[in-house]
Amino acid sequence: MQTIQYLKQELQNIHKKSYPAYKSLAGEYDFTLFILSIDHVQGDPFAAPSHLTIKIDHNKADFPTEFTKNKTNVTALCDYLLRKFAAETSRFSHQAKGSGKSGLITATKPGQEVLERSSCTMDEKYIYVRFSIGFPANGRTINSIELSKILLDYLPKCVENSLLYRNLNSESVEKAIYLAEDQQSLRKYLSENNFIAFIADGSILPRESGISQLPLKGAVPFISPDTMKISVNLPHRGKINGMGIKRGITLIAGGGYHGKSTLLQALERGVYNHIDGDGREFVITDNTALKIRAEDGRFINGVDISLFINNLPNNKNTTCFTTENASGSTSQAANIMEGIEAGSNVLLIDEDTSATNLMVRDELMQKIIAKEEEPITPFLERAKDLYEQSGISTVIVVGSCGSYFYIADKIMQMNNYLPYDITENVKNIIKQYHAPAITAPNFKTPNFCRKIKISSSTTERKNYRGTRKVIERPKIKTSGTDSFSIGHKNVNLRYVEQIVDTEQVEMLAALTRLAIEHFAEKEVKIKEIIHFITQQLEKKEFACCSSKFINGGLAMPRIQEIYASLNRYRF
Repeated sequence: MQTIQYLKQELQNIHKKSYPAYKSLAGEYDFTLFILSIDHVQGDPFAAPSHLTIKIDHNKADFPTEFTKNKTNVTALCDYLLRKFAAETSRFSHQAKGSGKSGLITATKPGQEVLERSSCTMDEKYIYVRFSIGFPANGRTINSIELSKILLDYLPKCVENSLLYRNLNSESVEKAIYLAEDQQSLRKYLSENNFIAFIADGSILPRESGISQLPLKGAVPFISPDTMKISVNLPHRGKINGMGIKRGITLIAGGGYHGKSTLLQALERGVYNHIDGDGREFVITDNTALKIRAEDGRFINGVDISLFINNLPNNKNTTCFTTENASGSTSQAANIMEGIEAGSNVLLIDEDTSATNLMVRDELMQKIIAKEEEPITPFLERAKDLYEQSGISTVIVVGSCGSYFYIADKIMQMNNYLPYDITENVKNIIKQYHAPAITAPNFKTPNFCRKIKISSSTTERKNYRGTRKVIERPKIKTSGTDSFSIGHKNVNLRYVEQIVDTEQVEMLAALTRLAIEHFAEKEVKIKEIIHFITQQLEKKEFACCSSKFINGGLAMPRIQEIYASLNRYRF
């Protein structure tokens, strides 16, 4: 480790040299208050910015030990510090001038969810904050005077203002930690008392717009119907009232634009904790809950969809079904089975984004097209068995299909964004009508032992002598939360709707590549791949994604999204 005086001298020595001379700065420097590590230096001022890490001893940061006593608290504290650090660094970004990305200071700016991120982590001794800086240049000539401003003036101020407990609002820090503890306590209560979700009275569910997750100003606050209201005592907030959704089959009905999908979307994101002021702080959902939808055109690899699709005209095997271009019903059936394989105990379904022929077949259609001539078994006929035999609950938004009323344990009507329990009324009404077929024979969930053949992760080319030469592993590219590519292979995640952050996609891509490299040229079970990935995450956390340094742009996905990525990758 070098001293800050050495860094100052080195910056002077390389001033006005060609840009590659910046490489000499890589290493660690002792700033007394913190350690600065220059992990990777960009190749030129127009390339991706350089990667740096600030490492500060817990004794110097001086946060109360109760703030780091468990993973829930550590994640909440890291999230809080990262938001503060990002706000501080944004004040200094581009104040140092130059060409290309000169002077750019980039730190992760978290959204409404509290996620475990590589940009801020902790171990027993240090807090680590990872970020990027565009090293300044004039053309491709080093301007180390401007970099000196960033490293020796701006960064120490950012650390002082954002990473030291004595300089932060202690009540604000405490509030973030206590909120996380209350959220975790509520999750524990739901798990132990047969509930799959909770929505606190006063929650704001509508969002600002389709592209913003900020709460809608002036929105109607959520109020639980009396028949579904429960009270929970939390460690810090005390007694909290709200709507509890029990295990089983729950319907959300109502007219168009009255808040059915808004409620379901809040439940989708309730698998994550939210920051104070989001409006959904106490919208808590079973963390295995999975949004299911039709996904026309998706790739399916060896999935057992026989619970829903059987006896195809071409005798194609549906216990190990593969297609490059699935229909809506086939893709939704595969999504359900893959979700069950991933350990999801709750399925979240919106009629609007579902394949109609997988959801229901009405009585007239059943009379015209005989059951033995129809290969699809509707979800209506499987949902009850899924719960009673496999313990998998379902929450379904319905707007036009009344058949689901016959299997529902609880029915809510959304009216002007407020829920009303209409279960008893509906059960009385449906007695006047002929009940549709709501069960199907031969219910059996697969054993999920499917195997896939994984090809090599490296590529080869001929050199000028004609021999084969293995080149470096394929690069990762991501496109927001919609997709990632490894080399020339693209994975479409557009309809994996519980991915909430681009950094989760970066992590999913890195984990997929890690699995491909480890199991190259082998035939292996999906469960073995997942077991390998979870082992690596337990041992190394974010470090498992890189052999050189930890990238500061990763966020931890759930196991359900890891499965989703592997299932959509064309091995």
